[in-house]
Amino acid sequence: MQVPLVDLRAQYLKLKPEIMAAFEEVLDSMRLFLGPRVQAFERDFAAYCECQYGVGVSSGTDALILALRACEIGPGDEVITVSNTFIATIEAIAAVGARPVFVDIDPETYLMDWQQLEQVLTPRTRAVLPVHLFGHAVEMQPVLDFARAHGLKVIEDASQAHGATYQGQRVGSFGDIACFSLYFSKNLGAFGEAGICTTNDSSLAERMRMIRDHGSRIRYKHELMGVNARLDEMQAAVLLIKMPYLDQWNAARQAHAQRYAELLQDVVEAVPVTRPWGTHVYCYYVIQVPARDQFREALAKEGIETNVHYPIPIHLQPACSIYGYEKGMLPVTERAAEHIVSLPMYPELTEEQLQLVVAAVKKNVLAGVKKM
Repeated sequence: MQVPLVDLRAQYLKLKPEIMAAFEEVLDSMRLFLGPRVQAFERDFAAYCECQYGVGVSSGTDALILALRACEIGPGDEVITVSNTFIATIEAIAAVGARPVFVDIDPETYLMDWQQLEQVLTPRTRAVLPVHLFGHAVEMQPVLDFARAHGLKVIEDASQAHGATYQGQRVGSFGDIACFSLYFSKNLGAFGEAGICTTNDSSLAERMRMIRDHGSRIRYKHELMGVNARLDEMQAAVLLIKMPYLDQWNAARQAHAQRYAELLQDVVEAVPVTRPWGTHVYCYYVIQVPARDQFREALAKEGIETNVHYPIPIHLQPACSIYGYEKGMLPVTERAAEHIVSLPMYPELTEEQLQLVVAAVKKNVLAGVKKM
């Protein structure tokens, strides 16, 4: 039996009748972008995140860029963030002309170590960009306290944490703006690329709406230089159908994670942890193993797909060499990148599939231990 990292087809088949009907309605109307479905999804998702405003965009990367631009962050400014993330977080900072400044991560959660924020603060610091990575919420209160004390903006990258909470409140509702990727493999995913920003600030919401639509509120009247980053009606139709299932799907992910942890915590070097103040929605199920490359090859031979999120820390990527970081400067991030591996995780994962994954992990980890 093959066990994929993510089984998108299994989810699609259950929703296919609803989705095909929605597609037909959109195509019959020929209202293809910024129409009623986009507006409905913006309202529904903002309410889900306990926010007043949602701004649908074309990708998670665009969501980050629009958020930074709306906060008037640009050339000469610095944004404190983490290197343990997908490169889109840093691309967005670079795209507005600002400079990313990295802090290291907590070795157990892989999330921003807020205790290092003061160490990297400079007169050029304009914002903090915490990343709710893998599905677990960042410890937000210290981040917010630090930002308020220094007059900084807070922009949450919640691209992997749809529905996760911090102290009982959903991520996406803490910062000045929060950004979500709705990439097709996420907990809530479109059929391709999509994203959304959430905020409680009406002026920031309005500015993002203008930027995403060529800088205009009224067609052909351009108040600022914008971009084309609009969410289209077809993707919004999919997202509206999926939204009511999100909590159910997250609960299934959490149940799978609990089973994995019960069966693997004494086998692998580390399983995911959940802090008492937060919840984890397991966009990815990330463990640590020795001899990772050999481990992945062995599982692939048994039909089990794995991945590494992410093998090269952003501060060591060739594209980021201009920022002057070198190996050894973020030791916790660098060590994690050498050991982490993601196991299959999706709501439709069956008990049989999970047991196959566990058996393969046990066999290959224990075989590796015996050889050492």
